[in-house]
Amino acid sequence: MATDISVTAWGAEADELEAAIAAALEVFHQVEAECTRFDPASPLMQANANNDRPIAVPSLCFAALTAAAHAYERTDGRFDPRVHDDLRRLGYTRSMGFETGHVEVDDAEVDGRADLAPWRPTFDARESTVHLDGSQVDLGGIGKGLAVRWASAVLRRTTADYLVEAGGDCYAAGSAPDGGAWRVGVEDPLGAPDPLLVLEVADRAVTTSSIRIRRWTAGDRPVHHLIDPRTGLPGGIGVLAVTVVGSDPAVAEVDAKVLFLEGSDRIAAAATDIAACWVTEDGELMTTPHLERCVMWRRQ
Repeated sequence: MATDISVTAWGAEADELEAAIAAALEVFHQVEAECTRFDPASPLMQANANNDRPIAVPSLCFAALTAAAHAYERTDGRFDPRVHDDLRRLGYTRSMGFETGHVEVDDAEVDGRADLAPWRPTFDARESTVHLDGSQVDLGGIGKGLAVRWASAVLRRTTADYLVEAGGDCYAAGSAPDGGAWRVGVEDPLGAPDPLLVLEVADRAVTTSSIRIRRWTAGDRPVHHLIDPRTGLPGGIGVLAVTVVGSDPAVAEVDAKVLFLEGSDRIAAAATDIAACWVTEDGELMTTPHLERCVMWRRQ
């Protein structure tokens, strides 16, 4: 997933925790193997290559594609995994190397495209087959959120107290080793060393969509990986990062991306019922009342 993954757990015997942490980390390896778009042989890419017919895929890939379809429906298409071709068109064709913003892709195509038709994939749970309705899909962000969800479920069999973190998405369960709530910093997308906020959470996911990394130059145009499915181009005008607190890491990951794509003009209206904060291009930090309940410290 081209990101650091960490697991902290306590509240059980050391050998039990060691085994549970190893099993949780293995979830990330499985999700990567089944759901990456950077390996033509992965089950996801096999489904993409045969998107005009049903094709059998292993269990995690099936579950991830089903979750992506549900997220598409829940957000009325504002989250749409059919940005696979848009990312490739803009030059994002490999997993590593896009962390610094110094990558230049000379042969990228930076024009938009027409609106996508409604997506109507079908799934057969008995046969574990998917039919992607003629489209190629990318499971990047939601795949990471799902991996955090599934790794959490593995840990929960052993202990109620743990933290799973993967590249800006985390789930904090129970209490921290000091007996209090878990404390999660919200990173400054402008690169300052101190966090913008520190949140206190328990049994909550904290996810961030940001353009601090995964950005590059396509032709002579700066672009990033958060694609607006309505245009096929990078979205979120005026926004640098969005953080969401929710009960489920995959749902919160989708919500953070959808809010980011609203841009600075519309994000406040879209975030009314969500625990969220965001940073604009001029460095202004905005929070919703639901998010304020989690704030224990704010940088002045």
